[in-house]
Amino acid sequence: MKEYSTKDIRNVVLIGSTKSGKTTLAEAMLYEGKVIDRRGTVEDKNTVSDYEEIEKINQRSVYAVPLYAEFAGTKINIIDAPGADDFCGGAFSAFRVCENGLLVINAQQGVEVGTEIFHRYAAKAKLPLILVVNQLDSEKADWDVIQHSLKETFGAKPVFIQFPVNPGTAFDSFVDVLTMKYYHYKDQNGTREEMDIPAEYAAQAEEMHAELVEKAAEYDEALMEKYFEAGDLSAEEIVKGLAAGYTSGQAYPVFCTSAKKDVGIKRLLEFIKDMAPAPSGKESDPASLFIYKSDVEQHLGEVSFFKVMSGIVTTGVDYEDAATGNKERFSAIYAVAGQKKEAVTKLHAGDFGCVVKLKNGKVNVTLSAIGSGLVYDKIEYPASKYRCAIKAKNQTDEQKLGDALKKISFQDPTVVVEYSKELRQTILSGNGEQHINIVKWRLNNEFGLEIELFAPKVPYRETITKVATAQYRHKKQSGGAGQFGEVHLLVCPAEGELNTKFKIDGKDTQLNIKTQDITELEWGGKLEFYNCVVGGAIDLGFMPAILKGIKEKMSEGPLTGSYARDIRVFVYDGKMHPVDSKEIAFIIAGRNAFKEAFRLAGPKILEPIYNVEVLTPAEYQGACMSDLQNRRGILGDLGADGGFSVLRARVPLAELYRYSTTLSSITSGSATFTMEFADYQPVPGDVQTKLLADYAAQEKDED
Repeated sequence: MKEYSTKDIRNVVLIGSTKSGKTTLAEAMLYEGKVIDRRGTVEDKNTVSDYEEIEKINQRSVYAVPLYAEFAGTKINIIDAPGADDFCGGAFSAFRVCENGLLVINAQQGVEVGTEIFHRYAAKAKLPLILVVNQLDSEKADWDVIQHSLKETFGAKPVFIQFPVNPGTAFDSFVDVLTMKYYHYKDQNGTREEMDIPAEYAAQAEEMHAELVEKAAEYDEALMEKYFEAGDLSAEEIVKGLAAGYTSGQAYPVFCTSAKKDVGIKRLLEFIKDMAPAPSGKESDPASLFIYKSDVEQHLGEVSFFKVMSGIVTTGVDYEDAATGNKERFSAIYAVAGQKKEAVTKLHAGDFGCVVKLKNGKVNVTLSAIGSGLVYDKIEYPASKYRCAIKAKNQTDEQKLGDALKKISFQDPTVVVEYSKELRQTILSGNGEQHINIVKWRLNNEFGLEIELFAPKVPYRETITKVATAQYRHKKQSGGAGQFGEVHLLVCPAEGELNTKFKIDGKDTQLNIKTQDITELEWGGKLEFYNCVVGGAIDLGFMPAILKGIKEKMSEGPLTGSYARDIRVFVYDGKMHPVDSKEIAFIIAGRNAFKEAFRLAGPKILEPIYNVEVLTPAEYQGACMSDLQNRRGILGDLGADGGFSVLRARVPLAELYRYSTTLSSITSGSATFTMEFADYQPVPGDVQTKLLADYAAQEKDED
């Protein structure tokens, strides 16, 4: 492979809905770029992108795969991202390292929910987009419907560079109104003829060319002035204006293709070469790279995929992670096209490559020239939408399961694994049930592990709603020195202004605070602890022990064993023994006094509430609303986004297990959603009664 300077590099990510033909488009791009001499197909399971066994079985992309094409003196790096939202992590990684996006649209379906989802992701990442209308060779391809769909979804942003002259099974030609040429493809290997536009298409071409000129003028003030004066722009000026609109995100150039027949692919690559921005990194700066993907390959071990952010990365040089001080040396670096890896000696700023067997080569790691101190922003992945508990069927396999999950998460950071001390469960989270099922398949087939997936416990919280007092004496005598400690305390909700006047034992009592300790609890909320003991009833030195006992009980609440929060505790009296009072005695007395007071203080179970936003075709809006209400959801405002309905609701986490699966079922797979933690709210009375009964039964079983 030749060495490419930054100005001759383009980086693009292929995104779009499932079945839009991204992988087939990638094959055609690699074929035109001379990386492969024969195009594979998804059906034949021999594409460069989908080489993993699970992808061949399902005939769909699961992982984002880096590729490249060498075209007309330009290296075009390509990341083929999966089309299912469950596997959107690959697209998010690509957004971090690509300057351009190809949003692929199925000519049979128009803009689908999946199209809109990835469009929204790309827009949030401020990624310039080219709209590639693919599968125009399909029997159901309808150009008029496509145009209407694009305009309805994207407004004035679509800029039609081309129009097909014979969409459908015979599709082999289109008119390009930027070059004002007629392109006819003689075979299915990209062999094309460039001709003058036939007379029957001339009027339409002139009309669309005029629209293109006007659009190009809109994106540049100087060009707009000239357009008003002269009424036209030169070819170079059109390109300049269009490039300005494209890079600013105001214009989405629209192209016509059949990736399967290799129609329009060469023209698309020409546009990317001429119009798409090159990377912004400077070759003259210190060398640095950012790792955006990690993998484990059978014969190579751990592989780290990176983008050169600045300078020139070469073999035989030490680079450091400025965040940790760890140093790495690259014995070899490779250009990557799927499983094909070609050794190179250096890569310039903006280029993609990979290296094997780094000591700390994980996703989101920056490596740079020693002393440069360069560190780049990390990839921010979307919040998980599906969570479940996981365990090995054979308890002896728990360690193996942990190691396997660690490897899977290393390869896919959107697979989140954590052991919840609170729930006493290993929680597996991902972007949907499909995502988790892939993890299960890998555990079964790659690691030979039998596992169970089940509903996770809900991280409830416990608190109180009123004032209560209690006292507890711990007295123990066994042979030698005994244990003695007595604690009198008052509890109330930790809200509003601090009040120190209470009715205790039927008398109005003013408590005087001697010392205090305010703790922000690691699980949320707080504990306010006030020492109001007078007359030396309890030595100051025993207060930390009382506080420790209270915290121990708050970590396993009196109602259901869940964490307690937002409580004020006033220790106002007690007793000591000159010999038998010890720290352990006051820990026990404090814990039990708190437990009793808690039960008398109008205890309430709180549940986590999530803000849920559903994007659905309008015809399923009613079904989605009913389902959310059945989940105890409180509906918020309704909206619209690109022809889709947007529903917003506050829903308890306890009601969201397998929600992604249900939503797919009631909308025929056409809706998606996001969820984000909002706050904790009291559970309804009937739910609390059931939770208390369940916990009591559980404790009885454990006894």
